[in-house]
Amino acid sequence: MDECRRTDNGNRSQVKKGRSLMRGGLYLTAALFIIYHWALPGGRPSAGPAEHDDKTEMCLTPACIHASSEILYNLSPNYKDLDPCTDFEELVCGGWRDRHDLRPDQGDAFTGTIMAENSQMLLRHILEAPYPNASHHSYFSPMQLNPTGHSTDEANFNKLSAAYHACLDEDTIKQIGLVPLTDIIDQVKKSFRLAGTSARRSTNATSETILLLAKYGVSALVAPGTGADDTDPDVVVVSVSPPWTFGLPAKERYEDDALVKKYQGVLVDVLSKLNPDQDEKALAGVVDLEKKLAAASPNSEDRQDVTKYYNPMSLKNASALTPRIDLANIISGLSAGQEVNRVIVTAPKYMKDLQTILEETDESVLQNYFVWKAVQAFYRYVDSPVLKPYKRFVNELAGKDPESEPERWRTCVAHVDDGLGWILSRFFVEKAFSAAAKDFGDLIVSDIKDQFVKKLKAVDWMDDETTSKAIEKVHNIVQKIGYPTKSPNIMDPESLASFYSSVNISSDTYFANALSMSVFEVAREWSALGKPVDRDQWDMTVPTVNAYYNPPGNEIVFPAGIMQFPVFDVDVPAYVSYGAFGSVAGHELSHAFDSTGRHYDQNGNYTDWWNNATVKAFEERAECFVDQYSNYTVPGPDGKPLHVNGRLTLGENIADAGGLSASFQAWKVRASQKPNAHLPGLEYFSQSQLFFVSYANWWCGKSRPDTAINRIYTDPHAPKWARILGTMANSRDFRESFKCANTKPTCELW
Repeated sequence: MDECRRTDNGNRSQVKKGRSLMRGGLYLTAALFIIYHWALPGGRPSAGPAEHDDKTEMCLTPACIHASSEILYNLSPNYKDLDPCTDFEELVCGGWRDRHDLRPDQGDAFTGTIMAENSQMLLRHILEAPYPNASHHSYFSPMQLNPTGHSTDEANFNKLSAAYHACLDEDTIKQIGLVPLTDIIDQVKKSFRLAGTSARRSTNATSETILLLAKYGVSALVAPGTGADDTDPDVVVVSVSPPWTFGLPAKERYEDDALVKKYQGVLVDVLSKLNPDQDEKALAGVVDLEKKLAAASPNSEDRQDVTKYYNPMSLKNASALTPRIDLANIISGLSAGQEVNRVIVTAPKYMKDLQTILEETDESVLQNYFVWKAVQAFYRYVDSPVLKPYKRFVNELAGKDPESEPERWRTCVAHVDDGLGWILSRFFVEKAFSAAAKDFGDLIVSDIKDQFVKKLKAVDWMDDETTSKAIEKVHNIVQKIGYPTKSPNIMDPESLASFYSSVNISSDTYFANALSMSVFEVAREWSALGKPVDRDQWDMTVPTVNAYYNPPGNEIVFPAGIMQFPVFDVDVPAYVSYGAFGSVAGHELSHAFDSTGRHYDQNGNYTDWWNNATVKAFEERAECFVDQYSNYTVPGPDGKPLHVNGRLTLGENIADAGGLSASFQAWKVRASQKPNAHLPGLEYFSQSQLFFVSYANWWCGKSRPDTAINRIYTDPHAPKWARILGTMANSRDFRESFKCANTKPTCELW
């Protein structure tokens, strides 16, 4: 997915080092197009049927008919009149937009959203049904693999069910009201008690409050975490970062005076009821503090850049950057006393500026800031009129209907997946995956590895020594397909029970359940200190419709959730799965050699392993992608064009191009060995063309303007439509398949 040292997921804060296909799951709209012309007279592409072999069979199975209908359903109604060389996104996705409206509670959606919601529906059916008896268990079942595990497996299921139904019980949640949130707020106020004068609170009070919130998974002022050391990827190291967000979605949003004023009004409205002994000035000052913190924080592209965020230093020197915060005390509290002498400070300048900001901030403002962080983290688990203004504001910020909420069951499925995801994964796999699917996924990824090795051998701008190491890196990449069998083994009920043994779940305490889940996740993260990096761990649960590359682990990971129709299907012609899932697999593998991944060698170590001439050649080619994608725009908050950040999205754009190319070549080789059947109703397209249709079909989507703006500032991925247009412009294979007049790629690396 994305390369970010810190991510704040609701009220949870964890170190992530991965390059992923998407971030948060969903994305964005258009402006500048690269114009090409038809190769044939009359402005029409070469018709697909002209390339068909009449002896090739037509696939008329239910699976093939389903796949054809999906593609036809999404195509523009006048797709035969459109030029694929200039309007491929409209050609493939025009029908998708016509037939898919955003719900009031959605900021954006794409094909992956539909897949995720199909998985959500399946999970709902699992959670609302009784524990499946033995006759309903599939091949992927602990009951088949471990017949003695029935009681533990059922107990695990009951834990899921209790968490789900506690979330569904809105009457009880409403009856309990603010009580559990005010309990957290009281803890914060007790930790950061005001003296009643202008006297400064002690360093200890500030640090203890940061620690209190951090144990609940809430980042305040700083975000400490653990993860693999980039230069020694078998060792777990502590990192200290700015929080990923400070209140508004991006630091740039604090430059919008009208938005900041509205946000400030909402904050004062809510906090005046939750912390009534504070005057309005102290409440309003929270937003001013956030604005200063955001301004001091790194830009989004610097947060993705290992050459800038990897700053190891002694804990003593790190603590000296911000004396007002006892960093050693915070880390000691989170690590249960585990000795820590070395930390990675991802933004030293922020830490220095934070000292000045704290010295200039009144203590009453700082207390309200801590209270507000708790509110922002836990408001989702509370039903009270007091919080309505903030819930409306969050919706408006994403362009949603202010009063909208997802269907309750969707919220509750996501809640269970977030907090007990590996148990839920065990039941998902049983319903939604197969041994054949796992084997096919492994085959596709292995085929793409082979093609990437060929690409590396053919590159003329990379020196021989670097090429040799790069090829070794490809061979060393670990591919994880479908689901984990260690840390935990989701096929072993005892392993799952042990993994979640400290998570306390009740069928009538939704807030307490969520808090227990968060406390568990933070404790689990910090318990890794003093142990080797767990290379069997996965960072995405099995139902997740996504994938990622982890540079220090040199691994590519594909949960079963993304290996579903229409992206992946073992029962349809291979060009469908290679075009979509194969390009995802190639995308993740390409991250090993993008603007970030290239810094990690064949063993996952962050080191300079390319010579200067090769680095220069890479950077010259990469700059083409920066310029290309910077020309794409969405409407900005002031109505003026807001440009895609070509540098922030560089790694993803390189990965899109490299992944598509490797997957196409892999499919061609496989198809030469075993010819593919044709899909009915799609005779207009050749099989090569349908490969690219399948790729683009995956990215069909739409977005609300405000969501698109937020994505531009924070998302290391380009908007969906740009991922189609830009990647097609960079694909020689695409341009040759559709016989475009100009077959030269706009930008090319791998």
